[in-house]
Amino acid sequence: MTSNKLHKTAIVHDLILAMGGAENTLESIYKVYPSPIFTLVLNKDGIKDSLLSKATIITSFIQQFPRVLKTYRTYLPFYPIAIEQFDLRKYDIVLSSSFIVAKGIITHTEQLHICYMHNPIRPAWELYQQFLSQSNNGKGLRGLFTRVIFHYLRQWDVLSANRVDHFIANSNYTAKRIKKIYNRDADVIYPPVNIDLFELEECKGAYYITASRLVYHKRIDLIVKAFALSPDKKLIILGDGPEIKKLRSIATPNVEIMGYQPKQVLIRCLQKAKAFVFAAQEDFGIAPIEAMACGTPVLAFGKGGTLETVIEGKTGLFFYEQSVESICNCIRDFESGLHTFSPKAMREHATKFSVKRFEQEFRELTQQKINDFYPEEIAGTPQRCEDYTFR
Repeated sequence: MTSNKLHKTAIVHDLILAMGGAENTLESIYKVYPSPIFTLVLNKDGIKDSLLSKATIITSFIQQFPRVLKTYRTYLPFYPIAIEQFDLRKYDIVLSSSFIVAKGIITHTEQLHICYMHNPIRPAWELYQQFLSQSNNGKGLRGLFTRVIFHYLRQWDVLSANRVDHFIANSNYTAKRIKKIYNRDADVIYPPVNIDLFELEECKGAYYITASRLVYHKRIDLIVKAFALSPDKKLIILGDGPEIKKLRSIATPNVEIMGYQPKQVLIRCLQKAKAFVFAAQEDFGIAPIEAMACGTPVLAFGKGGTLETVIEGKTGLFFYEQSVESICNCIRDFESGLHTFSPKAMREHATKFSVKRFEQEFRELTQQKINDFYPEEIAGTPQRCEDYTFR
């Protein structure tokens, strides 16, 4: 039996501040289902060159808070309440893209909610003790307040998981965390990486590179300290963040911290690098794939999502402790001459994570879930809502 009914869709995303990995995924979801986007905070300048700039985007009351684009992290206690205030009653299908609270959107019984999960709230779970150990986060009244807030967030996070009909995880690693924290199963679709931007370069330079947001859990400090012990090896660091002053204070002359750079500078640096060093334990990790797309091998911490994206001995090497010694040993192993890496083979491997592949897999899986949810309307394709105007 078929139906001509068209389903109205809405998209929910935590924060839209700049075009990072989660926002690139959001952009692809929007391409598949052009729909109104609901988000806590929007930085229009951060998406002005993307497809998202053409979308109808509705923000929460947090958008009106003082200096919100700079201080949005301090408003974390308001996130669960804010996400629950969006009124999505007029939509049939809700697609959330969640790394903080987007999955907690409130829907009713006849609405289908599919959540693409980047990660459960990392500061409340995986990075909780690390967060408390940084600066004064865990000390005095501030520490007590932080502990109370995160206790509340963990309770809300588990409770709100019941509002999701189907989870899609960005890696098997994230799917395991969804199972552990929420006791829910998840399909896996790797996020999109714009492979076409990162062209293959077979002629390499003499430097190593790392690139990311400069925050504590990326463990760029370990990489800097490792290269301090190898003054004959050059390291280039691209990115900005709260750790940049600390990193500059411990950097030796062979370490160049370039700060934030335009995409084209990042691409050129990745193309010519001898290897990309990655010390974070990530749910997926897009930067290593961008490096491999340029034909650049990856030296990565062997836990988390990188175990699913980097092939030992073919596209890179692993070190299995987040320590200076372990990174140094991995670099020595890489330079020993015992391993041969084919730039073309790395590029071919990276293409498995393309934007086109993501959009096809996401469309097929979501359509299957829609057909299951509306069994008498199998032919009904979700209505793309770009023509609607909402206030």
